[in-house]
Amino acid sequence: MAERRAGVRSVTDWIKKTWHIYTMEYYAAIKKDEFVSFVGTWMQLETIILSKLSQEQKSKHRMFSLIGGN
Repeated sequence: MAERRAGVRSVTDWIKKTWHIYTMEYYAAIKKDEFVSFVGTWMQLETIILSKLSQEQKSKHRMFSLIGGN
């Protein structure tokens, strides 16, 4: 169970770090009037984060199914 929590923490930390990096790029892009090109990158980030979160939810569901016997 501790290993599982460590995995969730590492994904959460990765998301926070990635979000911070893209936020900094966003503000840099605004300063350079490169907003339009940045939107594509931002959308890719959103897709990646949603995919990671979806994978985590599926893993949790599988774990609870195994524990609950469903």
